[in-house]
Amino acid sequence: MEELIFTAESDYKRADIAVSGALADRTRSSVKKLFDGGLVEINGKAAKSAAPVKRGDVIKVKLPEAVACEAKPEDIPLDIVYEDGDLAVINKPQGMTVHAGNGNYEGTLVNALLYNLESLSGINGVIRPGIVHRIDKDTSGLLVVAKNDAAHLSLSSQIEKKTCRRTYIALLEGILKPASGTVTTYIGRDPKNRVKMAVVEPERGKIAITDYAVLKTYAEGYTLCRFDLHTGRTHQIRVHARYLGHPVVGDATYGIKKQKFNLAGQLLHAWRLTFTHPTTGEEMTFEAPLPDYFTKVLSKLTENEG
Repeated sequence: MEELIFTAESDYKRADIAVSGALADRTRSSVKKLFDGGLVEINGKAAKSAAPVKRGDVIKVKLPEAVACEAKPEDIPLDIVYEDGDLAVINKPQGMTVHAGNGNYEGTLVNALLYNLESLSGINGVIRPGIVHRIDKDTSGLLVVAKNDAAHLSLSSQIEKKTCRRTYIALLEGILKPASGTVTTYIGRDPKNRVKMAVVEPERGKIAITDYAVLKTYAEGYTLCRFDLHTGRTHQIRVHARYLGHPVVGDATYGIKKQKFNLAGQLLHAWRLTFTHPTTGEEMTFEAPLPDYFTKVLSKLTENEG
Protein backbone atom coordinates (compact mmCIF):
# COMPACT_ATOMS: atom_id res chain seq x y z
CA MET A 1 0.00 0.00 0.00
CA GLU A 2 1.43 3.37 -1.03
CA GLU A 3 1.85 6.07 1.62
CA LEU A 4 1.78 9.84 1.23
CA ILE A 5 3.44 11.81 4.04
CA PHE A 6 3.42 15.61 4.10
CA THR A 7 3.66 18.50 6.55
CA ALA A 8 0.80 20.99 6.78
CA GLU A 9 1.98 24.37 5.56
CA SER A 10 -0.82 26.24 7.32
CA ASP A 11 -3.71 25.76 9.76
CA TYR A 12 -6.87 23.98 8.54
CA LYS A 13 -10.25 23.83 10.24
CA ARG A 14 -10.68 20.25 8.99
CA ALA A 15 -8.27 17.47 8.16
CA ASP A 16 -10.22 16.42 5.06
CA ILE A 17 -9.62 19.87 3.57
CA ALA A 18 -5.87 19.48 4.08
CA VAL A 19 -5.87 15.99 2.56
CA SER A 20 -8.05 17.07 -0.38
CA GLY A 21 -5.52 19.78 -1.15
CA ALA A 22 -2.71 17.24 -1.20
CA LEU A 23 -4.75 14.78 -3.29
CA ALA A 24 -6.15 17.19 -5.84
CA ASP A 25 -6.99 14.39 -8.28
CA ARG A 26 -9.38 12.70 -5.84
CA THR A 27 -13.03 13.47 -5.20
CA ARG A 28 -14.36 14.56 -1.83
CA SER A 29 -16.17 11.24 -1.44
CA SER A 30 -12.98 9.24 -2.06
CA VAL A 31 -11.11 11.34 0.52
CA LYS A 32 -13.92 10.71 3.00
CA LYS A 33 -13.50 6.97 2.46
CA LEU A 34 -9.83 7.26 3.42
CA PHE A 35 -10.81 8.76 6.77
CA ASP A 36 -13.66 6.29 7.28
CA GLY A 37 -11.22 3.44 6.68
CA GLY A 38 -8.75 4.70 9.26
CA LEU A 39 -6.15 5.40 6.59
CA VAL A 40 -5.25 8.94 7.68
CA GLU A 41 -2.98 9.81 10.62
CA ILE A 42 -1.97 13.15 12.09
CA ASN A 43 1.27 13.09 14.08
CA GLY A 44 1.08 9.31 14.28
CA LYS A 45 -2.51 9.05 15.50
CA ALA A 46 -5.61 8.05 13.51
CA ALA A 47 -7.52 11.16 12.48
CA LYS A 48 -11.16 11.99 11.90
CA SER A 49 -12.14 14.02 8.84
CA ALA A 50 -13.31 16.95 11.01
CA ALA A 51 -10.14 17.08 13.13
CA PRO A 52 -8.35 20.46 13.08
CA VAL A 53 -4.89 20.64 11.55
CA LYS A 54 -2.15 22.99 12.70
CA ARG A 55 0.78 24.25 10.70
CA GLY A 56 3.66 21.78 11.03
CA ASP A 57 1.45 18.75 11.70
CA VAL A 58 2.68 15.62 9.92
CA ILE A 59 -0.09 13.92 7.96
CA LYS A 60 0.25 10.37 6.67
CA VAL A 61 -2.24 8.95 4.20
CA LYS A 62 -2.29 5.29 3.24
CA LEU A 63 -3.44 4.90 -0.36
CA PRO A 64 -4.98 1.53 -1.30
CA GLU A 65 -3.91 0.11 -4.63
CA ALA A 66 -6.15 1.14 -7.47
CA VAL A 67 -8.69 -1.44 -8.53
CA ALA A 68 -9.16 -1.90 -12.25
CA CYS A 69 -12.60 -0.57 -13.14
CA GLU A 70 -14.16 -1.91 -16.28
CA ALA A 71 -17.83 -2.48 -16.94
CA LYS A 72 -18.72 -6.09 -17.76
CA PRO A 73 -21.52 -7.33 -20.04
CA GLU A 74 -24.61 -8.52 -18.18
CA ASP A 75 -27.67 -10.30 -19.56
CA ILE A 76 -30.16 -7.57 -18.63
CA PRO A 77 -33.18 -7.09 -20.92
CA LEU A 78 -33.40 -3.72 -22.64
CA ASP A 79 -36.27 -1.90 -24.32
CA ILE A 80 -34.48 -0.92 -27.54
CA VAL A 81 -36.79 1.51 -29.34
CA TYR A 82 -34.51 1.89 -32.38
CA GLU A 83 -31.13 0.61 -33.50
CA ASP A 84 -28.86 0.89 -36.54
CA GLY A 85 -25.13 0.78 -37.19
CA ASP A 86 -24.49 4.17 -35.61
CA LEU A 87 -26.76 4.44 -32.60
CA ALA A 88 -29.48 2.98 -30.45
CA VAL A 89 -32.40 4.64 -28.66
CA ILE A 90 -33.19 3.05 -25.31
CA ASN A 91 -36.27 3.36 -23.10
CA LYS A 92 -34.60 3.12 -19.69
CA PRO A 93 -36.70 1.79 -16.80
CA GLN A 94 -36.97 3.53 -13.44
CA GLY A 95 -34.43 2.21 -10.95
CA MET A 96 -31.61 1.56 -13.42
CA THR A 97 -28.40 3.59 -13.11
CA VAL A 98 -26.96 4.69 -16.46
CA HIS A 99 -23.31 3.94 -15.69
CA ALA A 100 -21.07 2.82 -12.86
CA GLY A 101 -20.21 5.11 -9.97
CA ASN A 102 -19.61 5.10 -6.22
CA GLY A 103 -18.33 1.54 -6.34
CA ASN A 104 -21.39 0.23 -8.19
CA TYR A 105 -20.22 -1.61 -11.31
CA GLU A 106 -23.10 -4.03 -11.85
CA GLY A 107 -26.71 -3.80 -13.00
CA THR A 108 -26.27 -0.53 -14.89
CA LEU A 109 -27.47 0.43 -18.35
CA VAL A 110 -23.87 0.18 -19.56
CA ASN A 111 -23.65 -3.44 -18.37
CA ALA A 112 -26.82 -4.18 -20.34
CA LEU A 113 -25.60 -2.30 -23.43
CA LEU A 114 -22.34 -4.25 -23.51
CA TYR A 115 -24.34 -7.48 -23.62
CA ASN A 116 -27.11 -6.42 -26.01
CA LEU A 117 -25.21 -4.30 -28.56
CA GLU A 118 -22.33 -5.35 -30.80
CA SER A 119 -20.37 -2.11 -30.44
CA LEU A 120 -20.26 1.12 -28.42
CA SER A 121 -18.27 4.33 -28.79
CA GLY A 122 -15.12 4.54 -26.70
CA ILE A 123 -14.88 8.30 -26.17
CA ASN A 124 -16.06 8.12 -22.56
CA GLY A 125 -13.78 5.22 -21.64
CA VAL A 126 -14.41 1.76 -20.24
CA ILE A 127 -16.86 2.90 -17.55
CA ARG A 128 -19.22 4.88 -19.81
CA PRO A 129 -18.96 3.40 -23.32
CA GLY A 130 -21.58 4.76 -25.68
CA ILE A 131 -23.09 7.17 -23.16
CA VAL A 132 -23.81 10.54 -24.80
CA HIS A 133 -26.19 11.89 -22.13
CA ARG A 134 -27.75 10.58 -18.94
CA ILE A 135 -31.03 10.48 -17.09
CA ASP A 136 -31.34 9.92 -13.36
CA LYS A 137 -31.59 6.44 -11.88
CA ASP A 138 -35.22 6.92 -10.80
CA THR A 139 -36.25 8.75 -13.96
CA SER A 140 -37.56 6.62 -16.81
CA GLY A 141 -37.51 7.18 -20.54
CA LEU A 142 -35.49 7.80 -23.67
CA LEU A 143 -31.81 8.33 -24.22
CA VAL A 144 -29.62 7.85 -27.29
CA VAL A 145 -26.49 5.71 -27.23
CA ALA A 146 -23.60 6.01 -29.71
CA LYS A 147 -22.18 2.84 -31.28
CA ASN A 148 -19.06 4.51 -32.73
CA ASP A 149 -16.97 7.59 -32.02
CA ALA A 150 -18.13 9.56 -35.07
CA ALA A 151 -21.77 9.19 -34.02
CA HIS A 152 -20.83 10.09 -30.45
CA LEU A 153 -19.15 13.34 -31.52
CA SER A 154 -22.11 14.30 -33.70
CA LEU A 155 -24.71 13.62 -31.00
CA SER A 156 -22.67 15.37 -28.30
CA SER A 157 -22.34 18.40 -30.56
CA GLN A 158 -26.11 18.48 -31.10
CA ILE A 159 -26.70 18.46 -27.35
CA GLU A 160 -24.15 21.22 -26.84
CA LYS A 161 -25.66 23.34 -29.62
CA LYS A 162 -29.20 22.60 -28.33
CA THR A 163 -30.37 21.11 -31.63
CA CYS A 164 -31.09 17.81 -29.86
CA ARG A 165 -34.49 18.32 -28.23
CA ARG A 166 -35.51 16.49 -25.05
CA THR A 167 -39.03 16.60 -23.62
CA TYR A 168 -40.10 15.21 -20.25
CA ILE A 169 -43.45 14.68 -18.55
CA ALA A 170 -43.81 14.94 -14.78
CA LEU A 171 -46.53 14.95 -12.15
CA LEU A 172 -46.03 17.84 -9.76
CA GLU A 173 -47.25 18.56 -6.26
CA GLY A 174 -49.87 21.34 -6.18
CA ILE A 175 -51.43 23.44 -8.95
CA LEU A 176 -48.78 25.15 -11.07
CA LYS A 177 -49.49 28.72 -12.20
CA PRO A 178 -49.02 30.30 -14.65
CA ALA A 179 -49.79 27.46 -17.03
CA SER A 180 -46.64 27.94 -19.08
CA GLY A 181 -43.33 29.71 -18.90
CA THR A 182 -39.55 29.48 -18.93
CA VAL A 183 -37.33 28.98 -15.90
CA THR A 184 -33.84 30.45 -16.18
CA THR A 185 -31.48 30.04 -13.23
CA TYR A 186 -27.99 28.88 -12.35
CA ILE A 187 -27.62 25.38 -10.95
CA GLY A 188 -24.71 24.10 -8.89
CA ARG A 189 -23.93 21.96 -5.87
CA ASP A 190 -26.10 22.72 -2.86
CA PRO A 191 -23.73 24.42 -0.39
CA LYS A 192 -25.63 22.81 2.50
CA ASN A 193 -25.64 19.31 1.01
CA ARG A 194 -23.04 18.42 -1.62
CA VAL A 195 -25.02 15.39 -2.76
CA LYS A 196 -27.84 17.64 -4.00
CA MET A 197 -28.03 20.34 -6.65
CA ALA A 198 -29.64 23.72 -6.09
CA VAL A 199 -30.39 27.09 -7.65
CA VAL A 200 -27.30 29.16 -6.82
CA GLU A 201 -25.63 32.46 -7.58
CA PRO A 202 -24.18 32.77 -11.13
CA GLU A 203 -20.57 32.47 -9.97
CA ARG A 204 -21.35 29.16 -8.24
CA GLY A 205 -23.19 27.33 -11.00
CA LYS A 206 -24.02 26.96 -14.68
CA ILE A 207 -26.97 28.46 -16.50
CA ALA A 208 -30.02 26.19 -16.69
CA ILE A 209 -33.03 26.90 -18.92
CA THR A 210 -36.27 24.90 -18.92
CA ASP A 211 -39.59 25.55 -20.70
CA TYR A 212 -42.72 24.18 -19.07
CA ALA A 213 -46.38 23.81 -20.03
CA VAL A 214 -49.25 22.46 -17.92
CA LEU A 215 -51.00 19.50 -19.54
CA LYS A 216 -53.65 18.88 -16.88
CA THR A 217 -54.52 19.76 -13.30
CA TYR A 218 -56.24 17.48 -10.80
CA ALA A 219 -58.72 18.46 -8.09
CA GLU A 220 -56.67 16.70 -5.42
CA GLY A 221 -53.90 19.22 -6.01
CA TYR A 222 -51.55 17.84 -8.65
CA THR A 223 -50.32 19.09 -12.03
CA LEU A 224 -49.30 17.03 -15.04
CA CYS A 225 -46.61 19.08 -16.74
CA ARG A 226 -44.40 19.00 -19.82
CA PHE A 227 -40.79 20.17 -19.61
CA ASP A 228 -38.50 21.00 -22.54
CA LEU A 229 -34.79 21.24 -21.81
CA HIS A 230 -32.58 23.93 -23.34
CA THR A 231 -29.65 22.86 -21.16
CA GLY A 232 -28.82 19.58 -19.46
CA ARG A 233 -27.67 20.26 -15.92
CA THR A 234 -27.66 17.52 -13.30
CA HIS A 235 -31.19 17.09 -11.86
CA GLN A 236 -32.28 20.17 -13.83
CA ILE A 237 -36.03 19.47 -14.06
CA ARG A 238 -36.24 18.27 -10.47
CA VAL A 239 -34.42 21.37 -9.20
CA HIS A 240 -36.50 23.71 -11.33
CA ALA A 241 -39.74 22.05 -10.24
CA ARG A 242 -38.73 22.64 -6.63
CA TYR A 243 -37.75 26.22 -7.51
CA LEU A 244 -41.27 26.76 -8.88
CA GLY A 245 -42.65 25.54 -5.57
CA HIS A 246 -44.10 22.36 -7.08
CA PRO A 247 -41.64 19.45 -6.73
CA VAL A 248 -42.02 16.24 -8.72
CA VAL A 249 -44.27 13.68 -7.02
CA GLY A 250 -42.19 10.87 -5.52
CA ASP A 251 -38.96 12.89 -5.46
CA ALA A 252 -37.64 12.28 -1.96
CA THR A 253 -34.51 14.35 -2.60
CA TYR A 254 -36.10 17.60 -3.76
CA GLY A 255 -39.72 17.15 -2.77
CA ILE A 256 -41.98 15.57 -0.20
CA LYS A 257 -40.47 12.48 1.38
CA LYS A 258 -43.83 11.05 2.38
CA GLN A 259 -46.30 10.54 -0.44
CA LYS A 260 -49.47 8.48 -0.66
CA PHE A 261 -48.80 6.61 -3.91
CA ASN A 262 -46.19 4.11 -2.64
CA LEU A 263 -43.73 5.04 -5.39
CA ALA A 264 -40.19 3.75 -5.88
CA GLY A 265 -39.02 7.08 -7.34
CA GLN A 266 -40.12 10.33 -8.93
CA LEU A 267 -42.87 10.53 -11.54
CA LEU A 268 -40.59 12.00 -14.20
CA HIS A 269 -40.37 10.45 -17.67
CA ALA A 270 -38.17 11.32 -20.67
CA TRP A 271 -41.03 11.16 -23.15
CA ARG A 272 -39.74 12.53 -26.45
CA LEU A 273 -36.29 12.72 -28.05
CA THR A 274 -35.45 14.47 -31.33
CA PHE A 275 -32.03 14.59 -33.03
CA THR A 276 -30.39 14.54 -36.45
CA HIS A 277 -28.97 11.19 -37.53
CA PRO A 278 -25.15 11.43 -37.57
CA THR A 279 -24.82 9.72 -40.96
CA THR A 280 -28.03 10.28 -42.93
CA GLY A 281 -28.80 13.80 -41.72
CA GLU A 282 -32.42 12.78 -41.18
CA GLU A 283 -34.29 14.37 -38.28
CA MET A 284 -35.54 11.55 -36.07
CA THR A 285 -38.13 11.76 -33.29
CA PHE A 286 -38.96 9.03 -30.80
CA GLU A 287 -41.58 8.84 -28.06
CA ALA A 288 -41.92 6.44 -25.14
CA PRO A 289 -45.31 6.00 -23.43
CA LEU A 290 -45.59 6.71 -19.73
CA PRO A 291 -44.75 3.61 -17.66
CA ASP A 292 -47.54 1.67 -15.96
CA TYR A 293 -46.84 2.94 -12.43
CA PHE A 294 -47.15 6.52 -13.75
CA THR A 295 -50.41 5.96 -15.63
CA LYS A 296 -51.93 4.13 -12.63
CA VAL A 297 -51.44 7.23 -10.49
CA LEU A 298 -53.01 9.43 -13.18
CA SER A 299 -55.95 7.04 -13.52
CA LYS A 300 -56.51 7.07 -9.77
CA LEU A 301 -56.49 10.87 -9.69
CA THR A 302 -58.97 10.98 -12.58
CA GLU A 303 -61.29 8.44 -10.91
CA ASN A 304 -61.28 10.42 -7.68
CA GLU A 305 -62.58 13.44 -9.56
CA GLY A 306 -65.78 11.51 -10.13
